[in-house]
Amino acid sequence: MDQATVVDVFIVGAGFSGLGAAIRLTREGFDDLVVVDRGRDVGGTWRDNTYPGAACDVPSHLYSYSFALNPDWSRAFSPQSEIFEYIRGVAAESGVLDKIRFGVEVLSAEYDEGRERWAVHTSDGDFDARVLISAAGVLCEPKMPEIEGISDFSGDVFHTARWDHSIPLAGRRVAVIGTGASAIQVVPSIASEVGHLDVYQRTAPWVLPRIDRHYPRLERSLYKKVPGLQRLVRGLQYVSREFQVVGLTRTRAALAPIRALGRAQLLRQVRDRDLRRKLTPRFEIGCKRILLSNTWYPALSRANVDVITDPIARVASEGVVTADGLEHPADVLVVATGFHVTDSPAFERIRGVDGRSLAEKWESDGMEAYKGTTVAGYPNMFVLIGPATGLGHSSMIYMIESQLNYVADAMRTMRERGLRTVDVRESVQDAYNEELRAGTADTVWVAGCQSWYLDDKGNAPAVWPDFTFSFRNQTREFDLSAYRRTAEEDAPGATDRGTVAVAGHGSVTR
Repeated sequence: MDQATVVDVFIVGAGFSGLGAAIRLTREGFDDLVVVDRGRDVGGTWRDNTYPGAACDVPSHLYSYSFALNPDWSRAFSPQSEIFEYIRGVAAESGVLDKIRFGVEVLSAEYDEGRERWAVHTSDGDFDARVLISAAGVLCEPKMPEIEGISDFSGDVFHTARWDHSIPLAGRRVAVIGTGASAIQVVPSIASEVGHLDVYQRTAPWVLPRIDRHYPRLERSLYKKVPGLQRLVRGLQYVSREFQVVGLTRTRAALAPIRALGRAQLLRQVRDRDLRRKLTPRFEIGCKRILLSNTWYPALSRANVDVITDPIARVASEGVVTADGLEHPADVLVVATGFHVTDSPAFERIRGVDGRSLAEKWESDGMEAYKGTTVAGYPNMFVLIGPATGLGHSSMIYMIESQLNYVADAMRTMRERGLRTVDVRESVQDAYNEELRAGTADTVWVAGCQSWYLDDKGNAPAVWPDFTFSFRNQTREFDLSAYRRTAEEDAPGATDRGTVAVAGHGSVTR
């Protein structure tokens, strides 16, 4: 008979969202919780992405928890190592590290309707939980391209999110597939080191100047000593980012200054007309993620760098063959093709009331949730960074903390009213998403380009189509009337303490 550990709250993932959930709920008095993460430390995306040049494209003061501001950021845009150390420091100071189990993979999470509990099966044993919080994130599953022959390449192949630092690049021929957010940081960082670099571009991105600078010691000292100064700077950064929403969602005319800035940078930094033509975006700015870099165009202008726009036909043993029949020799193949966002394998492991996985539900019904956080048919489950919460202009941590407000209030409401379960009404969820789709219809994200914001149906379920403060207002309080619920006194015979039966999985002990 298998033994399962009984917990009140089970959290999947120890990145910004999972760690934030553990800290927030512990402070609210919900300290009977467990966090599992397949990695060996906290940090999620910022633990895993260690490629050369990895850094944030959101200002440092804005890309941090509101309850743990950091006056010691070294730059306006923090490098990966600093963000990783920041989140490790927050974890250590928060007192929740002992609740996190590292190196644990979640194999499945199944809702047991008879017991109104979640049966979670992991590589480190089984758990029986009242509440399940999915905080796996959207940038956790690297997406490898489906290119013929890539598995037969005789050289080294790795994704940017799984960078192999043991492989030397100096003097070698390197091919980078992709020109997205990771590629524009990797390419300038390795261009001077490699012998030759081929950059395979399907679509030229919009690239704006990165207004980055070093924070001198005096400035950092002021952030520590002057009350409210850092919050003021953070607020100004937030407001400046929100101005972009007008152009992204309301009127394209508001994008004109940003568009002009991108074109001016391209004209100034790329003198070669043929190369400039290749690097000129052919879609509306903002339709894909807007990238920030001062070094991307200069790197592509180097003599040892070629930008290849012919489609890749296949990968040969010793290089990449393009549609024009040419084979481009390569020793190392770096894949910078993003992540599974709307089709994450994590969705396949969670099964709700009807036995369907989230992947199956979202494949047939579309990727939808209520306020990006709850899904009909999955009682007592909360998804952090769920559908329609992604951003292309500001800090995801602001959105995460908005969701945590909602989750914490939901938990408080359940406790105060003696509720065992809450499950969002499907009619409420449908109406909410119908309104979202209507709000997205005229936005820049559905302006005709292909991006990670879109699913295979052409909808944009990964992005929030409005000002972020409107999402904050929506999630400020838990709206119980939108939910079906069961009370503790109506609960099935199983108890939350001692040994209980879990269907198909033996007994459960505390």
